[in-house]
Amino acid sequence: MNQFQIKPTIQFGADALKRLCALPSQRALVITDQAMVKFGITEMVIRPLQANYMSVEVFADVTPDPDISVIARGMKAFMAFQPDVVIAVGGGSVIDAAKGVLYTLAQGGQLTEKPYFVAVPTTSGTGSEVTAFSVIKSNTEKWVVVDEYMLPDLAILDPNLVTSVPAHITADTGMDVLCHALEAYVSNQASDFSDALAEKAVQLVFRHLLDCYQHGNDLHAREKMHNASSIAGMAFTNASLGITHSLAHALGGKFGVPHGRANALMMSHVIAFNADFHHQCDTAAALKYTRLSALLGLPATNTREGVRSLMVAIDVLREQLGLPANIQACGIAESDFNAALATMVALAKQDNCTPTSPRSASETELETLYRHSFLSASLT
Repeated sequence: MNQFQIKPTIQFGADALKRLCALPSQRALVITDQAMVKFGITEMVIRPLQANYMSVEVFADVTPDPDISVIARGMKAFMAFQPDVVIAVGGGSVIDAAKGVLYTLAQGGQLTEKPYFVAVPTTSGTGSEVTAFSVIKSNTEKWVVVDEYMLPDLAILDPNLVTSVPAHITADTGMDVLCHALEAYVSNQASDFSDALAEKAVQLVFRHLLDCYQHGNDLHAREKMHNASSIAGMAFTNASLGITHSLAHALGGKFGVPHGRANALMMSHVIAFNADFHHQCDTAAALKYTRLSALLGLPATNTREGVRSLMVAIDVLREQLGLPANIQACGIAESDFNAALATMVALAKQDNCTPTSPRSASETELETLYRHSFLSASLT
């Protein structure tokens, strides 16, 4: 029996933040980071809450790639304030941290009733505002937790919050959106419902990401990419992901490569693997990649041409966004990479995203994908 879940409610478009004025709550805990406080984003969220006569407490200790200590401090702040609404304001790390706080409190029996959970993303990338996924770091490992309990009740997509995002972060997070859509599309749990969302997200990324990168204040392009991030998130929270993410999680955990950038480094190599590009190129994934190429107006008269077209388009976009061509170009020494390789392969193999990959990968094949990605920009 199959299932497709649609949650949360999504408020989108310019001035979507006004939705906060209508929350039927009394005590709001805002979970965020110091950057959001510094740039006034947190204050933009607090103002409509206070206009609605709410008591507001701010927990601003979230760090990039939040670890267990951040979750523990967030739990302490929650228990001290006892809010009836939690509002996560920030990028994927902040939203993931808020999810981790609520999930851990619930697992420990410290919540009698789940507070209303609002996610306000300030980057267009992770789609965390609409997913049941959370990535938490423990030492140098990234752990993917998946539970429907962590789904927000309301996502607020206001493009005014992302116009000031720096170009390099726009590039990293935008490629993350593309990877979410591509992996959900060929996942072994994909459905007609997730496919429709994934296709739309891919089209939006190719139409609008470069404009966001080159013209950060283009509100129309920003709104479209903000929407694409959530659309791809809805696709993958239902269909899950694949080994691009598994490999990227391990690489990012070990060497600190930003998650979207790590995905961009691995993406074309995994597409070639999923499609069996250098052999028969007749897998189910190859057929779906070819359909995407046709939807994008790329050459796709047969599967080999269609798969090649998609890989080339991704590599061209990566170059236009100023992203590195391979892992070595991220400043990682070959000796350090080789020393970490076995550990990264083992982590990728056991990652929660690996089982839904359209093609099963052995540890030897995962190692080969890493080695190709270390030196080579593409397999085309």
